[in-house]
Amino acid sequence: MTTAIPLTARQRVRETTDALIRPLQRDLLGDRPHAVAALARLRRGAGKDTSQVPDLWGLVDIGPLHDRPQDGGRPLTEGELVHAEDAVHTALTLWALHQQSRGHGMHQSGHHPTHHGLGAAVRQLMPPGEIAEPVRKRLVRAGTAPDLPQLAQRLRDIVLLLRQHDIPLDYGLLAAQLYQWQAPGGRDTVRRAWGRSFHAHRTAQNTSTTGIPAPAAAPDNDLTADKDAS
Repeated sequence: MTTAIPLTARQRVRETTDALIRPLQRDLLGDRPHAVAALARLRRGAGKDTSQVPDLWGLVDIGPLHDRPQDGGRPLTEGELVHAEDAVHTALTLWALHQQSRGHGMHQSGHHPTHHGLGAAVRQLMPPGEIAEPVRKRLVRAGTAPDLPQLAQRLRDIVLLLRQHDIPLDYGLLAAQLYQWQAPGGRDTVRRAWGRSFHAHRTAQNTSTTGIPAPAAAPDNDLTADKDAS
C-alpha cells in the first residue's frame, strides 16, 4: 500500500487554479450564459489588486485553499492563504482577459514548466531564430517588477499580446509561480523558470527550423540584465 505525498502549498495553488478555470473555459466555449457573465466580471479585475475589485468576491470558490487537505498535509497558514488567494485571483483575471473573444481555450495545462510557461509563450511572439527586442523587454520588465500588483499589470500587457496571436498559457503554472514570487527568494526562482522556458522554446524552434540545435544561453540572462527596464 502506497502513501500519498501531501501537496505543497504551491501545488495546491496550481491545482486549485486549474480546477477553477477548466469548467469555466469549457462552459464559455459552449456559450453558456453563466460562464460568459463570469468571464466579463473576472476580466475587469485583470492587473488589479484583489481589494480593488470587491465584485469578484465569491465569484469563484477558493474554498479548497482553506480546507484541511485530505492527503494528510497541513492547512495553509494565514500568510500562505493571503499569498495563495492573491496568486489565484491574478491568474484567473489574466486568463479571463486572455480568453476574451477567443474560439478555443487559452488555458492549457502542461506537465513540464517549459512547455506552456510564460517564457515559452513570449518566445512564440517572435519569429523563429530571431529575438524581437521590444517583446523581450516586456518579459524583462515583468521579471523585475517590485511587487505583485506591478507584476500583475506588466503581465496584463503580455497577455494582451498573447491573445492577439492566439498563444495559450498554463494558468495553473502561472498561479503557482505567482505564489512562489511572494515567498522569500521566490522572485529569483520564478525569473529563472521564465528564462529557462524562454530559451528552451527558442532552442526547440531553432532546431525545428535548421535541424541543428542552437546553443543555449544562460537561462536567466535576459531577465536580469536589464534591471533599469523596470
